[in-house]
Amino acid sequence: MKHALVGALTIISMLLMPGTALAEQSKRIGPWEVHYNAFNSTLLRPEMAQQYQLSRSETLATVNISVLDAATAGKPAQQVTLSGYVMNPLSQQQRLEFREVIEGDAVYYLAQTRFSNLETLRFFITIKQGDETHELRFHKEFWVN
Repeated sequence: MKHALVGALTIISMLLMPGTALAEQSKRIGPWEVHYNAFNSTLLRPEMAQQYQLSRSETLATVNISVLDAATAGKPAQQVTLSGYVMNPLSQQQRLEFREVIEGDAVYYLAQTRFSNLETLRFFITIKQGDETHELRFHKEFWVN
């Protein structure tokens, strides 16, 4: 449902401090519309970080992913299995541990990873549901706030 996307985006925006722009992106991957973003965890409001069991640090990024069924009217949120890793400019890899959050019709996945100042991280995330498996790739530059 469209409510799932709206719910997920509402949660994401509630996580961020007031006045901070949400740099959410989306891609059509196989049968899904995948919404994703990554941001410095210091942008999380302390009470929201605590509620979602997320850490806040100048060198810690938060990743948020929501998967919608693009082929169904209303694009309902999908429960999927996510796995993946992040790679820094030196090709060092860090495994991402995603945690599923379900709130009403919204389903989204949160993970955190470390970074160095002015570092571009490349994300490689495998999305799996039944026999469907696809990969989401994106990159993002991080800096210490």
